[in-house]
Amino acid sequence: FKLPSDSFKYLGWCDIEEHGVRGNQLLCPRVREGPSEEELFFRKEEYTLKRRKQVTDTEKWEKRLQENWENCAELNLSFQDLGDLYQVENLKRILHRLIRVEKLWLVDNSLTDLSAIRLPRCRELNVNKNHFTSFRQLPKIPQIQHLSLAENNITSLRGISDFRHTPLESLVLQRNPCEFQDRYRQLVFSNLPNLKILDGIPKLPEDCSPPEVRCFYRMCTIL
Repeated sequence: FKLPSDSFKYLGWCDIEEHGVRGNQLLCPRVREGPSEEELFFRKEEYTLKRRKQVTDTEKWEKRLQENWENCAELNLSFQDLGDLYQVENLKRILHRLIRVEKLWLVDNSLTDLSAIRLPRCRELNVNKNHFTSFRQLPKIPQIQHLSLAENNITSLRGISDFRHTPLESLVLQRNPCEFQDRYRQLVFSNLPNLKILDGIPKLPEDCSPPEVRCFYRMCTIL
C-alpha cells in the first residue's frame, strides 16, 4: 500500500510549501537529492513525479536564498548516503557555498577528494569514516584548529606539512595506516610545531625529535 507520505519522500526541504526555514537554521539537514526520473521509472515509482514541476529562474533564485548556506556557522552533513555521483556533486555544490562555516561534520559520506573546496573560516572539521588517502585531498582550511580524520585510508604523512602555517592544535589520525609508520608521533609533531594534541594525547617530551647526534660520536676508535 502506498502511504500518503510516499509522494513526498524524495522532496528536499526547500520543495515543501508554506514554510520559511532557511539552511542556516538547520544543523543536520538531508541535502542529497532524490533519484533521477529514469531511475524512478525503473523502480516503478514514477508516480512521485506528479509532485515535480518545471522550475522557473525566479523559483531557482528563491530556493538559493532559502538554502542560505553562505550564512551557516555550524553544520552537520554526516551520513548523507551519497550512493550516486550526482549526489556527491550536489553535496560539493553546497560545500562551495559554506564561506562562513566554522564547525563542519562530514562523517561517513564515502568522500574521496575535496581539494577543490575552500572553507576560509572553518575551525573544526570532522571527516571521520571516509575514503581519503592523502592530506592533499582535504579542503583548503587555513583557519583550522581541530581536525579529525579517523578511520580513513591515509597511508603516508606526505602533505601534512601543508598545515604547518595553520593554527592547528588538535589532530586525530586513529585507525589510518599511517599510524603504523616508524616514529609516527615524532614525525607528525616535527611537521606541525604548533600541534598540541595528537589522537587525543597531549604532546609528550618523547614526541619531540631528539637532536641529531654528530657522526664522530658514533665512531669507534681502535687503539
